[in-house]
Parts: sequence; structure tokens; C-alpha cells
Amino acid sequence: MIDLRSDTVTRPGRAMLEAMLAAPVGDDVYGDDPTVNALQRYVAELSGKEAALFLPTGTQANLVALLSHCERGEEYIVGQGAHNYLYEAGGAAVLGSIQPQPVDAAADGTLPLDKVAAKIKPDDIHFARTRLLSLENTHNGKVLPRDYLNAAWDFTRERGLALHVDGARIFNAVVDYGCGLEEITRYCDSFTLCLSKGLGAPVGSLLVGSRDYIKRATRWRKMAGGGMRQAGILAAAGRYALENNVARLCEDHDNAAWMARQLRDAGAEVLRQDTNMLFVRVGEAHAALGEFMQAREVLINAAPVVRLVTHLDVSREQLAGVVAHWRAFLNR
Repeated sequence: MIDLRSDTVTRPGRAMLEAMLAAPVGDDVYGDDPTVNALQRYVAELSGKEAALFLPTGTQANLVALLSHCERGEEYIVGQGAHNYLYEAGGAAVLGSIQPQPVDAAADGTLPLDKVAAKIKPDDIHFARTRLLSLENTHNGKVLPRDYLNAAWDFTRERGLALHVDGARIFNAVVDYGCGLEEITRYCDSFTLCLSKGLGAPVGSLLVGSRDYIKRATRWRKMAGGGMRQAGILAAAGRYALENNVARLCEDHDNAAWMARQLRDAGAEVLRQDTNMLFVRVGEAHAALGEFMQAREVLINAAPVVRLVTHLDVSREQLAGVVAHWRAFLNR
């Protein structure tokens, strides 16, 4: 199968599996797993932060991030379409009693700071306390402008807010910017990083921030059921991914751009392409397209607007085959 539903479908290759097999392990709940500890130090140093914490999933990493910033009855400002608001089952509200205050994002994925300012609550007993601004980079494939990151950082310093970045695909942004991780993570108090998307690890995310913040997060991770034992087997995959699969993300971006051009030439209505994602409007034909593609061993999320995601398990040659199938579907 050629699977274009998401970059979460990647599978570990032989070299990654060998790194997992060779990993020295210990009990990470006791802080004794040397491979987990090494991964956490590596990411903290790479990002210019004091500490990092390894968690099993991006959803749990985002939840723990919010729990570590906000207390019960407090509030975070977030995008209407942000993953940690819309796609994580309301965990912050349900499990943390943290109120989300959503804001419509601009076309470039940013949250306009004038709109954010209008949502900050006054110090009044009638309102939840506004504690945090949460951004997402990349947002639906869009890379936030670097000058916006700087402006958002200054804005939160002036307003007494913390700034968190859901960086599930932050290395896609880093590759697109052409800079180092620390050059953009300096503009946030904390961020998450997913290892199991374009980086190709089978599981795992990291939450990164100050030493005191990560100390609080470690308690929340335990409470949320994220304390694992000999987790070095998984951390080894993440370390391999960070050392070997970051620079190659540009191939995914190039493949997505190439596919967008090819589909347009075939007559498809490509709405946009950003980093490793492209969006194609198919309208009422989406169910038929999904069945047509699956019969030809191509998996897509069939919807009126189809999101296609390129990744390390899909080659340019395979994408050419997908384009040929798409052309055949349009020309039926």
C-alpha cells in the first residue's frame, strides 16, 4: 500500500530497529534509563532549553504541557483549528479543568495578536485567569513566519503570559526556515516535538522547557499514565530519527510540491501545498475516489477536501503512480 493519509504511518527501518535492539535500558520512572536520559539531554541542548521529558504520545505531551502551565479554572488561548483544542478530545478541559479560549487563525496559520489581546481576561472574579498562549508550528503544514514568532514572544512577555508551541512537526518548519532548532525555540517557554511523524520513529514525543517546568511535567506525566519503564528501546528510535531523518524532510516537501504541480496538470483542484501536505478539492466524488484509490493500493482520507501527506515511506516513483491513478479517475 502507498499510504498518504498522514506521516504518522511511517515504519522503522532496519537501522532504526538495530538501534532499538542495542539500546541500554533502565527504569525510566526512577530516572534510571540511560537512553531516555541521553535523548532528553540531547533535545534540550539542541533547542537551547534546560530540560526535556519523553512521553509516549503527542496528545499526552500536549496535555501535560497545558497541565504544567495552567491550574484548574485558568485559561489558554488557542487556535480554533489547533490540534490541542480540536483533535485531542477536550483533554485539557475534561482532565485539567482548563478553559480553552479559541481564536480564528489567519490565512498563514498565525493567531493575530490583536485578536489574542481582545481575549485576555481582566483580573476579575467573573473570569478564568488567562495564563497561556498556545501556537502550532507547523499548522496544517503552514510554517509560521519567523518575525511572528518574535512578535508573539514579546507580546506574551508584555502581557504576563506563558507561550507554548505545539511543535509536532517543528522540524518541518526548521527545514523550511533553513535554520537550527534553537533559532525558533528561543521564542517560547515550552514546546512539544513528535518523533513518530515525518521523523519516522514508531512512537514517542518530547516536551521541552525550563528545569522547573519539566519537574512539574514529570509529575503530571506520571498521573496521566505516561511513566514507562524500560523506555530506552523507544527512545533509541527517537534519537536515531533526530540524527538521521531531519535533513531528509526537505525531500518530503519537494515531493509534495512536485505532486501538487502534477495533479494540477492532470486537472485536479489543488487548493494549496505547504511543507509535506497538499489539499485537493474533490467534492461529492470523494467516496468514489477513495474506493478507486484503495482498489489500486493507495490509501487516502476520502473527504470533500483530501489532505495528502508525503513522508519517508513514499518515493517520487510511487507518487507518480498515484498521479497516474488520479488522472485515470478524472478521465473515467
